[in-house]
Amino acid sequence: MRRQRLIALLLLALLAGCAGPELRTQNGLGQAGLSIERALILSSAKQALGTPYRYGGETLRGVDCSGLVQMAYAAAGIGLPRTADRQFSRLPERDVARPGDLLFFGSGSTATHVGIYLGDRRMIHAPGRGRRVSITSLDIDYWHEHFLGAAGPAP
Repeated sequence: MRRQRLIALLLLALLAGCAGPELRTQNGLGQAGLSIERALILSSAKQALGTPYRYGGETLRGVDCSGLVQMAYAAAGIGLPRTADRQFSRLPERDVARPGDLLFFGSGSTATHVGIYLGDRRMIHAPGRGRRVSITSLDIDYWHEHFLGAAGPAP
């Protein structure tokens, strides 16, 4: 199944030049339109704003990107694999990201970064060494160039 998906993506890439998957998002749900799990995920992620990046970290003392995601989803009672690449390869794909879904970035078919979609074309993530958990716009070229896909295990 994963191999067939990879072959299809390669064929689409050939047809579209160097374009990768399109980062499509859904807005307008508002807090009232979210499941309780999604509301908990977003609330937990927002509580981590300003937390320093720490490789392998998964607490408010320090987090890496997949640790932030794991911690936020745990607040909603949802367990996730530990690394961004395992999360990407094992979680159900979404064609359109909704608030609370995961957004994966990397090169080839390997996810090296993950963030949580907030809505309004923004995500919260742990950006890397020397930085802190923050919110960023998805309209930055870097995110479009490295986008691999979205996943959403939350109802």
